[in-house]
Amino acid sequence: MAVLSWDGIGEKRYETGVDHGVLYPLDSGTNLYTPGVAWNGLTAVNEKPGGAAANPQFADNIKYLNLLSAETFAGTIEAFTYPDEWGPCDGTDTPTPGVAVGQQGRQTFGLCYRTKVGDDTSPDKGFKLHLVYGALASPSEKDYSTINDSPAAVGFSWDFDATPTSVTGLDPTALIVIDSTEVDATALGDLMDDLYGTVGTDPVLPPPDTVIAFFSGTITNITLTKPTFDGAHTITIPTQTGVKYYVDGVEHAAGSQLLTTGQSKIVTAIAQPGYHFNKPVVTAFMFTFVS
Repeated sequence: MAVLSWDGIGEKRYETGVDHGVLYPLDSGTNLYTPGVAWNGLTAVNEKPGGAAANPQFADNIKYLNLLSAETFAGTIEAFTYPDEWGPCDGTDTPTPGVAVGQQGRQTFGLCYRTKVGDDTSPDKGFKLHLVYGALASPSEKDYSTINDSPAAVGFSWDFDATPTSVTGLDPTALIVIDSTEVDATALGDLMDDLYGTVGTDPVLPPPDTVIAFFSGTITNITLTKPTFDGAHTITIPTQTGVKYYVDGVEHAAGSQLLTTGQSKIVTAIAQPGYHFNKPVVTAFMFTFVS
């Protein structure tokens, strides 16, 4: 049996910072996360897991066992600014440009951010990607004060609570963390292409099953079969394993979609869990019929 030792070279690991924030609003109509947008000015994300509290059970005049309550996940986002797409997530509607109406319904969102990993040999050993699913922000205070001899930018803060999403073979979760120092670099690159986008490909938040498949070697790479258009009235939606097609945000089975004069439709292809499009790929197509 080995003798324990402490603080060896390269073993003094730490985690610091937060950057590369990405917001993914959820489309309630399709239950899909819309293309991500960069969140500039992010200063902190405080993760606040909760629940999992012991509920002791007694029998035979003794403490018989402990039952744990369900674990929850919540947090706080702090930033100097926020993307325009954050408005609906913060209960704000914009009926006309430049006019924001508060106290509206709140949109569920996903979030991605990065923290740095270092040790005693290098402050840039790697990073961790944090993926948050099913988050809903609460109303928050905004404190404005006069400019004085020690000016400071207004800092915004939002609390959020997350609803777990399903994971095959595991309990539902609202948080996945990927450590770049421990996973396959090629798989990590493919995931980051999805999260941050590529030329011709929108940034997307993959479901947990797809994230896990990247690193378990069970992902299936496919070449997208694109919808076709006869130049007149008919869009043809193909059949392809591992792909769902949506017409103007509504799932559409394989077959025909007819256009009337002057009408346009956007067809979007979404890879399903366990499948991944070969890059580069365009996944959204607009078709217009002009008589």
